[in-house]
Amino acid sequence: MQTYGLTVDRFLDHAAKWHGGASVVTASSDGDDAVISYADLRERASRLSGALLDLGLRPGDRIATLAWNTQHHVEVWYAVMGVGMVCHTLNPRLTVEHLAAMIDQAQDRVLIVGQGLTDLARALCNACACVERVILLDGEQPAVGSATPEQGLETLLEEGGRPEIWGRFDEATPAGLCFTSGTTGAPKGVLYSHRSNYLNTLRCLGADALALTQSDAVLVAVPMFHANAWGLPFAAAAVGATMVLPGRVTDGAALAGLIRRHGVTLAMGVPTVWLGLVDHLDRTGGETPSLKRIVVGGSGIPDALRERLENRLGVRVQTSWGMTELSPMGTLSPPATGAEGSGRTAMGLDMQLFDADGVALPQQRNVVGRLKVRGHSVVERYYGHAETALDAEGWFDTGDLAQIDDAGNLTLSGRSKDLIKSGGEWINPAEMEDIVGALPSVDLVAVIGRADPKWGERPVMVIAPRQGETVEDAAVVAALKGRVADWWLPDQIVNVPQMPLAATGKINKMELRALYGAA
Repeated sequence: MQTYGLTVDRFLDHAAKWHGGASVVTASSDGDDAVISYADLRERASRLSGALLDLGLRPGDRIATLAWNTQHHVEVWYAVMGVGMVCHTLNPRLTVEHLAAMIDQAQDRVLIVGQGLTDLARALCNACACVERVILLDGEQPAVGSATPEQGLETLLEEGGRPEIWGRFDEATPAGLCFTSGTTGAPKGVLYSHRSNYLNTLRCLGADALALTQSDAVLVAVPMFHANAWGLPFAAAAVGATMVLPGRVTDGAALAGLIRRHGVTLAMGVPTVWLGLVDHLDRTGGETPSLKRIVVGGSGIPDALRERLENRLGVRVQTSWGMTELSPMGTLSPPATGAEGSGRTAMGLDMQLFDADGVALPQQRNVVGRLKVRGHSVVERYYGHAETALDAEGWFDTGDLAQIDDAGNLTLSGRSKDLIKSGGEWINPAEMEDIVGALPSVDLVAVIGRADPKWGERPVMVIAPRQGETVEDAAVVAALKGRVADWWLPDQIVNVPQMPLAATGKINKMELRALYGAA
């Protein structure tokens, strides 16, 4: 059989040739959204590849992006990866110190910057000697006399753009670099290969997974700087689906308008994004009749919010679980049945439950264990680390506690790092979070451990009430009584107007511990 390299540039090649009239849409604040065909986007990305090579960049070089979900960012992804360079996506909501450490570790030669992020980019250039040049997207203008040379994307294409042939490298070549979110520990870099991204995309497209087709319009509300944007810029191109990009604005009003204007059928993002959408529709009225499915991930979705979305929007909610280290798809509930735990895994990822000593549980169904995985799109070692991230049998420890039912559905039972040891016994925050999160007056809830001189740790519950609601301590305790042991009950319940979130939409427990975890 033919040797056919599994490289991600083939997705856009396919879209341009066979779905060339399908569109990539970028939102505009005035509703005059930018629309480009896959064929035209591919032509621009190919010329950008040539321009980057003419700047002296070479395959293997790391190119950092600090940008939102826009057409230009998609062009950069394919232009960089298509010629064997590595696209290092940076989270714009991190501090200069954290971003600079990532840039220095990756030794990024170029920083590519989106709308409203030029000040941050210039601070990073001052901190990182490895950055030789800045390229500005989304109409941002270069500064005169800047210490690091700056150039607008359109100027670069006009002056140096030339078509370049893609894919002339091995499929094991690195394609992307993303650092973990760091909500529970220090961020670590995950280096994706073309092969791992390609195979992950095929898993995503399965009929019991995303089931994405040419007739779909998919709203990519997952940040492109996090975990391959769940693979959507690859998957949408692979089938010729319309790709709708919200830019930097993902509030409920903006997303409702995008869904209506472009007939979005499938939307993907973290629960807090869809909470904003349904809150907006409840306040202002209106419908989103084209929307059929919402895929949620990044953090667990409370049953009350899932039911609210399905009832108010008339959609099917598909729950998922994944990690940056998994490229990122782990499990996904099928479109036909919707939410059942975090869904089932597709071919290419194996899962197994272990005890605290790393021994596989003899019973793998309907028991809680420490979840380990292995597969073609699972990290082997973190970027810059000599030691492997796997055990002796090739399993990667996810850090999650989970159980698997008889049908193969995965349900997470919390993070092993989140467990609270009180008086020598374990408290599982996730169980209490699920119970209290189901209260109709609660939007978000998190339980953390606070140092205690007598017990070692005691639980503190932090609650963000639903807009216009109040949550009484007595109601919280009543919900928990009889469902968890009395000694699990939180020593303190804190109501906050807004839950601190990481840029990926996960609750930032590191920040909560800093605020409320001291004795």
